[in-house]
Amino acid sequence: MTSLTLEKTSKTDKVIFWVFTSLFVLFDGVGAIAFNTQPAIEGIAHLGFPDFFRIELGIGKILGGVLLIVPQLPHRLKEWAYVGFGISTLSAIIGHLAVDSSMEHVYLPLIVLLVLVVSYVYYHKTRVS
Repeated sequence: MTSLTLEKTSKTDKVIFWVFTSLFVLFDGVGAIAFNTQPAIEGIAHLGFPDFFRIELGIGKILGGVLLIVPQLPHRLKEWAYVGFGISTLSAIIGHLAVDSSMEHVYLPLIVLLVLVVSYVYYHKTRVS
């Protein structure tokens, strides 16, 4: 019975990991493909970041999304992808708070950060089992 419970927990952990990781990558990684659209250009300028950062961020997010989704890639690369996405999301939160001075634009990055944290926690839970 113990092994059945452990096996079920492991499967549940894997499902949670893949659901949250897929949601995150679909939102933040695939969304980065639009880094060259007018709203992305205006958004980066509105927050006061230089234009080259938009291109750098877009490429980094696409690469990071691939690193999180491909299971065969080394653990260390995935850890760096999580760090990069964490810094990026925190920067969006801080940038919006500093420029917009309201929580209105902060809710979405906070939700994205929460999804990233759940993905990260369950990445480690599934990695141990």
